Amino acid sequence: MNPLEVIKELDSELFYNVGNTGKLSLEDGALSKKHKLLIALALDAAHGASDGVHSLAMQAIANGATKEEIMETIRVSNFISGVGSVYTAAQGLKGLF
Repeated sequence: MNPLEVIKELDSELFYNVGNTGKLSLEDGALSKKHKLLIALALDAAHGASDGVHSLAMQAIANGATKEEIMETIRVSNFISGVGSVYTAAQGLKGLF
């Protein structure tokens, strides 16, 4: 289920615009989609969004990311945002590998 389903029901225009922003932000460009997903994963870990970490990790894997690349991403998040991001990532990555 889309985590923004309630927004879709309440404000379909907002839902559409958020979706388009995501598509624009994550499509291949100077950075690959895989690398953009890893950046987003680090940000979600830093912001305490374990469900986002899980979803983005699955998407990153589907786009060619390895377990090692995901864990290096978590190392960067830890360096910049602290150990809380590692705890968030641990929750988000449960059962994934």
